[in-house]
Amino acid sequence: MSFKLSKTIFGAAAVLAVSAAAAFTPATAHAEDMKFFRIASGSAGGTYYPMSGLLAQVIGNPPGARPCDKGGNCGMEGLVAVAQSAHGSVANVNSIKSGQVESGFAQSDVTYWAYTGTGPFEGKEPMKNLCVLASLFQEHVHVVAGTKSGIKKVPDFKGKTIGMGLPASGALVGARLVVEAYGLDEKKDFKPEYVKSKTAADMIRDGHADAWITVTGYPNSSVVEMASMQGAVMVPVDGEARQRLLDKVKFYSAAKIPGGTYKGNDQDTETVAVSALWVSNSDIDANTHYGVVKGLFDNPRAKKLLANGHAKGKSLTLETAFDGVPIPMCPGADKFYKEVGAK
Repeated sequence: MSFKLSKTIFGAAAVLAVSAAAAFTPATAHAEDMKFFRIASGSAGGTYYPMSGLLAQVIGNPPGARPCDKGGNCGMEGLVAVAQSAHGSVANVNSIKSGQVESGFAQSDVTYWAYTGTGPFEGKEPMKNLCVLASLFQEHVHVVAGTKSGIKKVPDFKGKTIGMGLPASGALVGARLVVEAYGLDEKKDFKPEYVKSKTAADMIRDGHADAWITVTGYPNSSVVEMASMQGAVMVPVDGEARQRLLDKVKFYSAAKIPGGTYKGNDQDTETVAVSALWVSNSDIDANTHYGVVKGLFDNPRAKKLLANGHAKGKSLTLETAFDGVPIPMCPGADKFYKEVGAK
């Protein structure tokens, strides 16, 4: 799927959620009939960004909208779902904790560390109110180098400029795990740039960076664009270094990015993967959590919208809703899964 199409779908979903709320009249809706449900995602150019827009589109059913049986929304009645661009996993769980958003996307490792107060959250109060609505799809570590960088393997980072992801992002957490597994020092062996994927690709094009690392579902639109426009080298995460990473972080698994996913990279790329989760706060009304999950998995229009909207849309199924979930499910979501026999 093209980057342009992903942006278009996300934009349409976001506009749908906001414009539907703005277009109500007193005759068709009242403020008390509306319930807003925000979904914090990631930066433009990643997978979280378009996927959150698709979720907002399928789970919502704003007051005054056309009924499901007449071609309208088939999500939770009265729900205005809004997808929001954000910095990623770490920022998203912090936003949920502070009440800035009702839900967000986060990697399973970041979710566990936030819930237990370990890893990047060491010394902070565990987020025991964090809960999971669903496991969405696998995210693969992408190590992407410029064709003129001379980088063929991660140890080639020495002396180079490397995009490591935005601050407070799961991508940065993953990037650090990768370079540490290879025995590289982020402060001594290379120059880190804490930027999003699209910016890193632009920096490589302009000669200001050599490679970048992100953790994302494939195909990632920034990598697609870079590979098509300027060329890209997919760098493997493999061998003893990969095993060290897998031994250290149990939420990661050995994986491959299939050959042909990105132009010029016809062979499979060995790497590691982690689950992307949709997380929320257990203090939120259980009926809301029940409604949004029902709007995703018991919605006659959802499957087609998701499958047509993004390659990862096909991964959102009841059968995989618990993959890589390291903390409790949200009570309302748990109720839905039990009712449909998924648990």
